[in-house]
Amino acid sequence: QVQLVESGGGLVQTGGSLRLSCAASGSISSIYSMGWFRQAPGKQRALVADICSSGSRNYADSVKCRFTISRDDANNTVNLQMNSLKSEDTAVYYCNLVDRRRWNYWGQGTQVTVSS
Repeated sequence: QVQLVESGGGLVQTGGSLRLSCAASGSISSIYSMGWFRQAPGKQRALVADICSSGSRNYADSVKCRFTISRDDANNTVNLQMNSLKSEDTAVYYCNLVDRRRWNYWGQGTQVTVSS
């Protein structure tokens, strides 16, 4: 089974930076995409950013130009560099992997809190 382990969450001040990482392991044959979703209290889980095996990247409008998604050469780790953080970025961030069958796998989530 595919396992996703996030790291890098925590508490940061407004305007600060944080880097999230997600390592995938287990029965991974072919990755279609990896990315990050987030969910704030009272809000729906929504895409933050993802990156396809082709290298194509997508960003939510709210984080475009502040966040950068990347992956390593092994194509099993995805990173999210978050800069100029705002209170609105406070949420639980979930790593997501989609395989070639379009099956979704999720990490347990990591809390990101941006304080004023």
